Amino acid sequence: MTLKATPLNSAHRAAGAKMVDFGGWDMPVNYGSQIEEHHAVRSDVGMFDVSHMCVVDIEGANARTFLRGLLANNVDKLQAAGKALYSCMLNPQGFVIDDLIVYFFSETWFRLVVNAGTAEKDVAWISAQNDATKSGVTITQRRDGNEPMALIAVQGPNARAKVWQVLPTTQAVSEPLKPFNAVIVKDTAFGEVMVARTGYTGEDGFELAFPASQAEALWNALVAAGVKPAGLGARDTLRLEAGMNLYGQDMDDTVNPLDAGLAWTVDLNAERDFIGKTALKAMGQNAQYVGLILREKGGILRAHQKVLAADGTTGEITSGTFSPTMQEAIALARVPMGVAVGDTVHVEIRDKKLAAKVVKLPFVRNGKILAA
Repeated sequence: MTLKATPLNSAHRAAGAKMVDFGGWDMPVNYGSQIEEHHAVRSDVGMFDVSHMCVVDIEGANARTFLRGLLANNVDKLQAAGKALYSCMLNPQGFVIDDLIVYFFSETWFRLVVNAGTAEKDVAWISAQNDATKSGVTITQRRDGNEPMALIAVQGPNARAKVWQVLPTTQAVSEPLKPFNAVIVKDTAFGEVMVARTGYTGEDGFELAFPASQAEALWNALVAAGVKPAGLGARDTLRLEAGMNLYGQDMDDTVNPLDAGLAWTVDLNAERDFIGKTALKAMGQNAQYVGLILREKGGILRAHQKVLAADGTTGEITSGTFSPTMQEAIALARVPMGVAVGDTVHVEIRDKKLAAKVVKLPFVRNGKILAA
């Protein structure tokens, strides 16, 4: 199978990146030291090529009405241009097709950013719902075809300052942005750039969407300004410390969002109906999503390890790693409803049962350790 490549593939190879197959994409896992890349984002600034993710523009007179029924979160919360919302998109059974960000730019234009591995499935699903509801919206995916876009996430306490250094015409309009807001700037040296104050690391920063033809030039300009390239390895440890779900690992189309710690992305209170609402209300929440810190030496926490609660009930780790920031083994886990923050549980690691403490997520946010 031929792997798909982002517009930055040759730049990664020129930088000596270790490349891996990530869901059919040829992507950098690190550029030498995953740990150094992780610490750069927590203490200074790093950047990630996220062009494998897919921008999908939804345009037309019925765009808001269409998304009101398509997404589990309520797009009526989006009233100011540039405002963004994190949402799950559910199937009729109430399970997660994908988690995504939706941006509002006008009543006739919303923009979704969906996950890499689910993009084709997502676009097919969205198109089918458009046909079924006769909404008449135009659905344009911007990863291939005409006017493809690249995506670079610049993250860390110094991220915004570095972006403004390289894209000075964006500063005046992006400096006032609060988190989960975006602005489109037409007059940059790299074409039209969407600057979004979003990210997947638990640190401040911007995600930049811009013409794919400008990808290498902007990447190299950021490198020249002192922004450290970071790969998928650091991206995973950073998002795990930040308590952020990874689709396909922490939840998928067999998991309901309430059991995945994503109740805050689902609006069950508004009167509007949406795909999966009836099934989700009938299911309710049957598990909870927590953090674990290993309290005994002798193992690393990994996905699919069994979690044993004191009352004999069981759960499962969905993601685990050794935290570079905390210097401890940590995990995200789906556990029974009776488990409480502060409890001790045991994790089956090979032939051992090792003690772990249940903590509230996130572990780390904005460079500070919040869980202990």
